[in-house]
Amino acid sequence: MHKMMVPLKRYTQFTGRASRSEYWWFQLFMMMFTVPLNVLGLIAGHINSTSLALVSSGLTVAVWLALALPLIAVTIRRLHDTDRSGWWLLLMLVPFAGLAVLVFMLLPSTPVDNRFGKPVPHV
Repeated sequence: MHKMMVPLKRYTQFTGRASRSEYWWFQLFMMMFTVPLNVLGLIAGHINSTSLALVSSGLTVAVWLALALPLIAVTIRRLHDTDRSGWWLLLMLVPFAGLAVLVFMLLPSTPVDNRFGKPVPHV
């Protein structure tokens, strides 16, 4: 649980590096909230419950707004860990080009110091 919370504590830190595990644990943390809310929305649509759909949608938007900045920060730090500029994140705005960012998130860390700092120690 601690690894999931690190990006929340470092949500304004766009410098430095984030390990692969830090990034993916935060993705799991986000899914713990968004998947149940999406399922609730699907159920609301299936039973034609407008009020449940509104609550589900509102909560989903609130979660995404709360987690957007930490997600952007940890993604930029993860790009730094692969020795790439945070500007690569803008590829997410281009259809299909965002897959390159996914590939970058899967790559191993640069094992030595790079222009963004020292490697993140494995805990």
